[in-house]
Amino acid sequence: MAVAASLLFVALLLAGCADAVSVKDCVADEPYGFWGGLWHGIIAPVSFISSLFIDHIAMYAVNNNGGWYDFGFVLGAGILFGGSSRARK
Repeated sequence: MAVAASLLFVALLLAGCADAVSVKDCVADEPYGFWGGLWHGIIAPVSFISSLFIDHIAMYAVNNNGGWYDFGFVLGAGILFGGSSRARK
Protein backbone atom coordinates (compact mmCIF):
# COMPACT_ATOMS: atom_id res chain seq x y z
CA MET A 1 0.00 0.00 0.00
CA ALA A 2 2.84 2.39 0.83
CA VAL A 3 4.53 1.64 -2.50
CA ALA A 4 1.33 2.41 -4.41
CA ALA A 5 0.84 5.65 -2.48
CA SER A 6 4.46 6.64 -3.15
CA LEU A 7 4.10 5.94 -6.87
CA LEU A 8 0.88 7.95 -7.00
CA PHE A 9 2.57 10.85 -5.22
CA VAL A 10 5.52 10.83 -7.62
CA ALA A 11 3.18 10.65 -10.64
CA LEU A 12 1.17 13.63 -9.38
CA LEU A 13 4.36 15.53 -8.61
CA LEU A 14 5.67 14.99 -12.14
CA ALA A 15 2.28 15.85 -13.65
CA GLY A 16 2.58 19.25 -12.00
CA CYS A 17 5.45 19.99 -14.38
CA ALA A 18 3.26 19.58 -17.46
CA ASP A 19 3.22 22.43 -19.95
CA ALA A 20 0.11 24.62 -19.83
CA VAL A 21 -1.33 26.49 -22.79
CA SER A 22 -2.80 29.92 -22.32
CA VAL A 23 -6.56 30.04 -22.90
CA LYS A 24 -6.11 33.19 -25.01
CA ASP A 25 -4.00 31.14 -27.45
CA CYS A 26 -6.82 28.61 -27.83
CA VAL A 27 -9.60 31.12 -28.49
CA ALA A 28 -9.41 31.66 -32.23
CA ASP A 29 -12.90 30.83 -33.43
CA GLU A 30 -16.40 30.74 -32.02
CA PRO A 31 -16.55 28.71 -28.80
CA TYR A 32 -17.93 25.18 -28.95
CA GLY A 33 -21.49 24.84 -27.68
CA PHE A 34 -23.85 21.99 -26.89
CA TRP A 35 -23.44 20.15 -30.22
CA GLY A 36 -19.64 20.40 -30.06
CA GLY A 37 -19.71 19.04 -26.51
CA LEU A 38 -22.02 16.20 -27.54
CA TRP A 39 -19.68 15.23 -30.37
CA HIS A 40 -16.58 15.48 -28.16
CA GLY A 41 -18.28 13.30 -25.54
CA ILE A 42 -19.08 10.63 -28.12
CA ILE A 43 -15.51 10.55 -29.47
CA ALA A 44 -13.90 10.91 -26.01
CA PRO A 45 -12.23 7.44 -25.93
CA VAL A 46 -10.69 7.95 -29.37
CA SER A 47 -9.56 11.45 -28.40
CA PHE A 48 -8.03 10.19 -25.17
CA ILE A 49 -6.03 7.42 -26.83
CA SER A 50 -4.93 9.77 -29.62
CA SER A 51 -3.87 12.43 -27.09
CA LEU A 52 -1.44 9.96 -25.54
CA PHE A 53 0.54 9.83 -28.78
CA ILE A 54 -0.15 13.18 -30.49
CA ASP A 55 0.46 16.38 -28.52
CA HIS A 56 -1.95 18.69 -30.34
CA ILE A 57 -5.02 16.47 -29.76
CA ALA A 58 -7.07 17.18 -26.64
CA MET A 59 -10.02 15.34 -25.18
CA TYR A 60 -11.88 18.47 -24.07
CA ALA A 61 -12.18 21.78 -25.93
CA VAL A 62 -10.79 24.71 -23.96
CA ASN A 63 -12.64 27.15 -26.21
CA ASN A 64 -16.20 26.34 -25.08
CA ASN A 65 -19.23 28.27 -23.88
CA GLY A 66 -19.37 26.68 -20.43
CA GLY A 67 -22.40 24.85 -19.09
CA TRP A 68 -24.00 23.88 -22.38
CA TYR A 69 -20.74 22.44 -23.70
CA ASP A 70 -20.26 20.51 -20.45
CA PHE A 71 -23.83 19.19 -20.60
CA GLY A 72 -23.34 18.03 -24.19
CA PHE A 73 -20.02 16.40 -23.31
CA VAL A 74 -21.49 14.46 -20.39
CA LEU A 75 -24.55 13.49 -22.42
CA GLY A 76 -22.36 12.31 -25.32
CA ALA A 77 -20.14 10.26 -23.03
CA GLY A 78 -23.26 8.82 -21.37
CA ILE A 79 -24.71 7.83 -24.72
CA LEU A 80 -21.45 6.16 -25.69
CA PHE A 81 -21.06 4.21 -22.46
CA GLY A 82 -24.66 3.02 -22.25
CA GLY A 83 -26.11 5.67 -19.95
CA SER A 84 -28.24 4.55 -17.04
CA SER A 85 -29.21 1.26 -18.68
CA ARG A 86 -25.95 -0.29 -17.49
CA ALA A 87 -26.45 1.03 -13.98
CA ARG A 88 -29.53 -1.19 -13.55
CA LYS A 89 -27.56 -4.38 -14.20
